[in-house]
Amino acid sequence: MRCRLPMTTLALMAGLFFTSVPSSAQTSSSSPAGSKVLAREDGGFNFFAVKKLLERGDQAVARGDLAEARLHYDKARNVSKKLLSFYRDLGGSFRGLDARIPREMDAKGRRVLNLLAEVNLRLAALFRRQNQPEIAVPILVEVVRLVTPAQQAGQRAYQSLFELGFVDTPYAAARKNR
Repeated sequence: MRCRLPMTTLALMAGLFFTSVPSSAQTSSSSPAGSKVLAREDGGFNFFAVKKLLERGDQAVARGDLAEARLHYDKARNVSKKLLSFYRDLGGSFRGLDARIPREMDAKGRRVLNLLAEVNLRLAALFRRQNQPEIAVPILVEVVRLVTPAQQAGQRAYQSLFELGFVDTPYAAARKNR
């Protein structure tokens, strides 16, 4: 009797040790090709998807199809904002638990944020081209808020606001950085 309990425990432990348990946290090298559907450059839900929408909008502008361009820019803007929100939520959820994940989410967020600023600048230029500056102003203000006037996209947005007459004071640092 005394021997049965340790032997049963040993047998169970050995069975668990030799049984292959699927890992829920697989590394990218062990995952089969194509399983990361959203990370693909050709149709995922990521930076590249936004970039592709931006390029489609630029192509539509080059053809003179401003309505189609606006659709692509609007979609790129919406996808960017969703990605930013998801990256921030995930990063915040893991703060204090695993520093790698917030760092990754912050890096991805910064990349998408800069792309969002570019999308907004193009969308604002489209509205200016259509003589709708009142629609361009909030988008330009958003660019300045998102990336700050210290960055080139923020300076370009502020310069557009100055050219439209929304602001009267030129930003002197923008001239120094050109």
